[in-house]
Amino acid sequence: MTRSLRSAAIALALLFGARAASAQTLAVDDPILRAIWRQGMDSSQAYAIAQVLSDSIGPRLNGSPSHKGANEWAAARLRGWGIDARNEQYGTWRSWRRGITHLDLVRPRVRSLEAMMLAWSPGVRGKVEGKVVVMPEVADSAALLAWGQQNKDNFVLVSFPQPTCRPDSSFRQFARPATWDSMTAQRTRARDAWNARVTKAGGAQAVQRVLDRAGVRGILTNNWSQGWGVDKIFGAGSFKSPLEKVPALDVSCEDYGLLFRLAQNNQGPVVRMEAEAEFLGELPVYNTIGTMRGSSKPDEYIVLSAHYDSWDGGSGSTDNGTGSTVMLEAMRILRAVYPNPKRTIMVGLWGGEEQGLNGSRAFAADHPEIVSGLQALFNQDNGTGRVENIGMSGLVGPEGPWASWITRLPAELSRDFKIQFPGGPAGGGSDHASFACYGAPSFGLGSLNWEYFSYTWHTNRDTFDKIVFDEIRGNAVLVASLAYLASEYPEKLERVKRVMPPGRDGQPTQWPSCTSPARATNQSAR
Repeated sequence: MTRSLRSAAIALALLFGARAASAQTLAVDDPILRAIWRQGMDSSQAYAIAQVLSDSIGPRLNGSPSHKGANEWAAARLRGWGIDARNEQYGTWRSWRRGITHLDLVRPRVRSLEAMMLAWSPGVRGKVEGKVVVMPEVADSAALLAWGQQNKDNFVLVSFPQPTCRPDSSFRQFARPATWDSMTAQRTRARDAWNARVTKAGGAQAVQRVLDRAGVRGILTNNWSQGWGVDKIFGAGSFKSPLEKVPALDVSCEDYGLLFRLAQNNQGPVVRMEAEAEFLGELPVYNTIGTMRGSSKPDEYIVLSAHYDSWDGGSGSTDNGTGSTVMLEAMRILRAVYPNPKRTIMVGLWGGEEQGLNGSRAFAADHPEIVSGLQALFNQDNGTGRVENIGMSGLVGPEGPWASWITRLPAELSRDFKIQFPGGPAGGGSDHASFACYGAPSFGLGSLNWEYFSYTWHTNRDTFDKIVFDEIRGNAVLVASLAYLASEYPEKLERVKRVMPPGRDGQPTQWPSCTSPARATNQSAR
């Protein structure tokens, strides 16, 4: 049996032993782990941290004044706990401030509509009215431009209307099979027909740019998440070329369908819009870094990782206010009960994740000494659920240390773990990929779903009330415990990359390369 196979076997045996441990019982009598538990469960500050971050500071759109305010608040909070902290610039971004958005149907009847201006969209002065029309089927983008110039006084609908805004879960629970089949077939036909229309006009982003160039009154979209009352909220245009003249608004599934049906049936819909926004120029963007210097191995590092920026349709509470709260609370706990770690423990609250992991990629590129000295990075970025899935990011060797750590955790934190040995190399889904691409031991802590993708991820419903604090307190205790155990572990974790299996085409698969970060708005982004 090879060394890696022996390690994996030992890891699995220890993991099953950890699951069998009794609740709130440590496998070893470790006073630091007990103190971490008490501090995190009995004296938690997670609620207070998340409440300020979600409600008072609010969404942290990359480069916005709120994002910068959040950086300053986090650094001050860390210093208040006795942790060295700084805000480190990694680039610039086009800064944008959101004002109010209001959209009302005024004819053929009056109704206040649920709508929100998309990020980095230009606003308008005062209130403007216009007829609502459906984007026509045209031969190409030039024909769309000509049509748009003839419809400057109109609001243009550029998304297909959902046949129903009732979630699929409702149909699965109540509908007969024939009803389900009919609805899904209708939705597929409508979507495919509309996508063909958009493709002929040059594609979704090209449609918005052409209508912006034409100077129509407004662009109305819908990006439904397939949950009750929930829409995905993304920036207008692209990051490289945002809209310049025309505001783009996402309208709720229900109200978008109303406008589309009225326009389609020639019933004369007219809306009144108020949309305020301000462009503030190209401004610095930052990562917030907190550091507890190691006592005996200061040049080896434990990094607690979460992205700090968000979309701004909601409050950025579960993407990624929860991950940021967990890492801040874990640092507070560690400072209180483990103030002199063997290795240096850092927290990284990264900017620009939503635009391509820009903050963490820049930090990794700017600090090769931290990448080379990395003992372990723990990243969390998928909502409010308890940590359940952990991948080794394609490394062979960390399974032994992980088994050692897991057996020392309280069973209620570890009993549901699903660990991939060795797993695959981290892709570009979250910030641990910025370090894993160098072969550094960087681990994504995947959370239980809690309907994240339907209801909170990038949506207008990502708000404080969606946080489940029993889960967050447990995650903070888990991260603090892992940081302590990784700091005390006698050996540095191995960095043996797995041999990648062939792809589906039978060709060799390459280990992901580290991508250069986009450090300014005018550079390429994801």
